[in-house]
Amino acid sequence: MKNTALDTKRGRFDPGRFNYILVPLAAGAAALFVGGLVLLALGANPIEAYIGMAQGAFGSPNAIADSLVKAVPLLLVGVGICIAYRGGMINIGGEGQIVMGALATTAVVLAFPFLPGLVLIPLALVAGLVGGGFWGGIAGFLKARFKVNEVLSTVMLNAIAVQFMTFLLNGALMDPSSVDNTIRIPQTLRFPPWADLPRLVPTRLHFGVLLAIFAAVVVYFLLWRTSVGYRIRAVGFNMVASKYAGIPVNRYQILAITLSGALAGMAGAVEVLGVSHRLFTDGSATGFTGSAGFNGIVAALFGGLHPLGVIPASFLFGALLTGANSLQRTVQVPGAFVTTLDGLVVIFVVASQIWAKRRATQRVLAETTPRPATPTAVTPDVTP
Repeated sequence: MKNTALDTKRGRFDPGRFNYILVPLAAGAAALFVGGLVLLALGANPIEAYIGMAQGAFGSPNAIADSLVKAVPLLLVGVGICIAYRGGMINIGGEGQIVMGALATTAVVLAFPFLPGLVLIPLALVAGLVGGGFWGGIAGFLKARFKVNEVLSTVMLNAIAVQFMTFLLNGALMDPSSVDNTIRIPQTLRFPPWADLPRLVPTRLHFGVLLAIFAAVVVYFLLWRTSVGYRIRAVGFNMVASKYAGIPVNRYQILAITLSGALAGMAGAVEVLGVSHRLFTDGSATGFTGSAGFNGIVAALFGGLHPLGVIPASFLFGALLTGANSLQRTVQVPGAFVTTLDGLVVIFVVASQIWAKRRATQRVLAETTPRPATPTAVTPDVTP
């Protein structure tokens, strides 16, 4: 593709081409405009509502910290979505992978509470990576071995992970103080304080923010600076040509979705170690994840499915989630309105990407199609 702001060969932004930067921004503006019409229909002032959201997300140091904390799982899931997409896989299983990563982290922390923090925290984070990667790898194996569509398998694995978490939190992992109570709360014991992720400033902002940004940079170098990343992208670009070139397509598809699940699992680990400090559930994944598994997909789309582009996109959507409460207080509109904005962003971003690709294809065809030769004038023979 010639008409792209992302240099697909080198994996970095091309300053001379802006379509893949301007198009998502225009789509986001269109989503805000349509959202404003929805607010008008609800009897609210859109300008007042959006100002209230901005103040709720950026109006104080605590608000900014909360926006960044909300962005961390979106960034980790979104970067994982980029890996899966580049490998030709569609990962809808972020919710289940977050849960499995959190479960693995919780099991390690509760099994080894006597370890010092310098050992326990890295071990728990690795456990989260393994738990999420294992859950994503199941979908990859089913796709490679039995040709099971990964969209179907990841969605079903989400439900299985939630039921597994509910089973454990009502049994083996339940807080011992809740076992004999009349009201049984499905949550674990509070983690020891030395298992908490370090705070960066005297707010809720924790070390997971730096960890998530570092993960995005590492994935960028993996995809565009290593032979493994080249093979993953080759498989996603053209599976038939990759197979003809000798690349084991199934192996790299499994690897792509496994790495994607591993990053989602790390998101679950960061949430329990940095935010909740225990695992809990209300019977659904959303009660713990806050729909980060699905919102991460939105952030990935808005970021152009590029690891570095997901960084600002996830911070934007983290701010939207944080500003939702302020929106509710300012104009008396339910905070769930942010979900409507997310849906509008998805619609406009996907539609704009389809439009941009078609326009780029038409331009390439126009440049490569030979023009018909201009007929030369024939002088009639007037000789007698």
